[in-house]
Amino acid sequence: MKPSFLGCCVAAAVLSSLTFSAGAATLVPIRLGLIEGLSGPFGNAGEAVARNLQWAVERVNARGGVKLPDGAHPLELVRLDSKGNAEEALSVLKSALDQDVAFVAQGNSSAVAAALIDALNKHNQREPARQALFLNYSAVEPSLTNEKCSPWHFRFDAHADMRLGALMDVMAQDSALKRVYLIGQDYSFGQYVVRRAQELIGQRRPDVSVVGQEMHPIGRVKDFLPYATKIKASGAQAVVTGNWGNDLTLLVKAAREVGFEGKFYTFYGNALGVPGTLGEAGVDRVVALAEWHPNVGGKASDELVQRFRQRFPKPEDDYLHVRMQVMVEMLAQAIERAKSAEAGAVARALSGARYDGRTLGGLGQGVMRAGDHQFIQPLYVSVMRKAGSEGVRFDVEGSGYGFRTLRYLSAAQTELPHSCKMPAY
Repeated sequence: MKPSFLGCCVAAAVLSSLTFSAGAATLVPIRLGLIEGLSGPFGNAGEAVARNLQWAVERVNARGGVKLPDGAHPLELVRLDSKGNAEEALSVLKSALDQDVAFVAQGNSSAVAAALIDALNKHNQREPARQALFLNYSAVEPSLTNEKCSPWHFRFDAHADMRLGALMDVMAQDSALKRVYLIGQDYSFGQYVVRRAQELIGQRRPDVSVVGQEMHPIGRVKDFLPYATKIKASGAQAVVTGNWGNDLTLLVKAAREVGFEGKFYTFYGNALGVPGTLGEAGVDRVVALAEWHPNVGGKASDELVQRFRQRFPKPEDDYLHVRMQVMVEMLAQAIERAKSAEAGAVARALSGARYDGRTLGGLGQGVMRAGDHQFIQPLYVSVMRKAGSEGVRFDVEGSGYGFRTLRYLSAAQTELPHSCKMPAY
């Protein structure tokens, strides 16, 4: 028997505190390895993921775990700190694979995701008896489910083209908008967002001028004032950015300090310090995009928010992602349908699978498209408002500000064609 994974690397396993029956307690846990930057400049974003996945694992275990022919197995979350870089991510992936972890999850970097996909493709071909799946919750560079698609990779977040299309739907309706500034992190995803945003603006709003285009080092800029000064001097009325984590928080903080009064069209401006940083200056000016947000309304949505806040009561921990809950729920269901925790069998069960939302009270419905392993789901474009105003029952991170839906797009409206030629398993 191999040594416990708990003694390997910098990993720490997180198990639900729930007690299984005497028979079930002897069954081997099904491990989900989280490969993420849990320290460094984006450590707060990594920890937000860890909380979401921990809570999802606990909920599955509260129902008795994952049911297989030999009994109910608990899920176990194994934390692996990649420190936010691809080299370290590959190192901890190897350690996970050496310990027969069959399911790994990552998302906070498309460059890291691409490296993991390539490594898993090679590993799974080389060692068919020890294959593993990659579950992607946030790496949204479109090529990952197009020319770089893999039978071992499943993406649960809308990719950048889907996200930009939704943002452009809202931006196109702003007839007063004439000047836009594009800024992004200087790596594959950030470069793609800036390039594609310029193309879409030209197609959808040819009357709008791109008055500036800027790339900055990812995770290394501590002072965004020079960038914010250039944005203000350009005369831009809005900024479009795919920035996330502290790179977004520090950017909007600097924009506020120089007196920039335009809008921010963002992928991730609804948490991780952005609303609290901007305060009243962000009202009606910060636009965000997600598969869900706390003020979509309805009993199931409200209860999900309340239960998450009971589990993680600190305001700074208040960042809930429904797609991450869906990812764990669909993994558990695929294992049960496959009647096996073997990666190949689970991959076949997950490909083309539908999630009806039942285990989340009806939330998170969608389909894992078999052709490219892109999850097709609705999207919400929302705008920052003061908590207590119409449509804003919940604030975020104790800031006193939340988000109200501007536009809802059904799964059919978000779906885009793909160029994936899926290799055989």
